Amino acid sequence: MIHERLENLRIERNLKKKDIAKVLGVVESVYSEWENNKLSIPTKRLNQLANYFEINIDYMIGLSSQKIIIKNTKSIDLNIVSTRLKEIRKSLKLTMRELASKFNTSSSAISNYENGKFLILSSFLIELCKYSNYSVDWVLGRTDDKKLH
Repeated sequence: MIHERLENLRIERNLKKKDIAKVLGVVESVYSEWENNKLSIPTKRLNQLANYFEINIDYMIGLSSQKIIIKNTKSIDLNIVSTRLKEIRKSLKLTMRELASKFNTSSSAISNYENGKFLILSSFLIELCKYSNYSVDWVLGRTDDKKLH
């Protein structure tokens, strides 16, 4: 899904892969692997892509069929992300250990994300949002709308 959406967004703007790669500051082959769904897109780059296309990440990655215009040029604030990750975990009534077990990761990884030491991996973020029905855009501070549409 993400590869189709990225390709369509690029084509709608009459851009080549190298054009997007240049905007993101990555080599064309890396962007191409993202668009072809051969390599996971880092969270920071998902945010940059969504900012560039002025749309919601949830739509871009296929978690939502609703395309929402979001005019945002902010980078990711780890404090916002960490607070919102804690809120999701608590709404699920899970301990860090239970959440880690459910998503096949370590408690220390969850702790690092919730304490703002590291930016959450995109693959984990996407799976968590699918499971909890929370918006990736909300977790990353791009919108105040919590739920997926």
